[in-house]
Amino acid sequence: MNDPVHSRPSAVVVGCGRVGSSLALYLSRAGYRLIATVSHSAKSAEAAASRCGAERHGTRPWRYTPEAHIVLITTPDAQIEPACRQIADRGGFAPDTAVLHCSGALPSTVLAAARGKGAAIGSLHPLQSFATADPEADPFSGIIFAVEGDPPARQAASSIADALGAKSLPLKTEAKALYHAAAVVASNYLVAIADMALGLLASAGIEPSEGMTVLGPLIRGTLGNIERLGAPASLTGPIARGDRETIRRHQAEIQRLRPELAGLYAALGRHTVDVALRGGHIAPDTAARLSALFRDT
Repeated sequence: MNDPVHSRPSAVVVGCGRVGSSLALYLSRAGYRLIATVSHSAKSAEAAASRCGAERHGTRPWRYTPEAHIVLITTPDAQIEPACRQIADRGGFAPDTAVLHCSGALPSTVLAAARGKGAAIGSLHPLQSFATADPEADPFSGIIFAVEGDPPARQAASSIADALGAKSLPLKTEAKALYHAAAVVASNYLVAIADMALGLLASAGIEPSEGMTVLGPLIRGTLGNIERLGAPASLTGPIARGDRETIRRHQAEIQRLRPELAGLYAALGRHTVDVALRGGHIAPDTAARLSALFRDT
């Protein structure tokens, strides 16, 4: 068996937060040569280098990036363009380097300063929630990486996804914002909806510590149904039944005990009516009557 070490391209990771540190570690394990880890914080850069075995670490990326086949800019979104420009202005990009950022919301075009120096630019977004900088399990295996940008950069990004045991999702550059909005709804808004459900359960007298014991099986079962059947076909409950009386009772009790959630319940209800209609659960006249309930909130 061939030794995977140094069998893949060399890389520099600029930004040692949750995503950058995890990428550095698992790229190293996949055989990429980590030339350096770089961060505004020397301590963070050193910690990341220690974990992934990077040869060097520091706070000035242009000292290391000219040596790399791939430069990964994994800073917060607002810092990606300034970091790229700073590296470019200091001669930090060699021609034919692939420069990638990992933002879900921003297009590759924010790396235009690198393209101006002859580099290929792209983005590589792991569709994953990084709750900690030191995940217990591999956060990349089996996930989706959205990739877009110049063809050489897309190829480098797809190769990274493949090396990490993930799948590539090619995107059009102009579609990046809507793709990210979908990811926000699926992850962040799911957290918000779960918090809403747990709060309503607590107001019903269920101990907060028991909330996920009660709702967890329902949440997991619903996600399983969506995966197997699709969203519209998976819908159950009072809207799918056209049960206006139950909805009125919900609204009254939420208004009495948790009035701050009444607007969100109504907004979700309005969209759920549309899902129910598209799924064939209710007729158009029933949908109109249900929608009226939520408009009155």
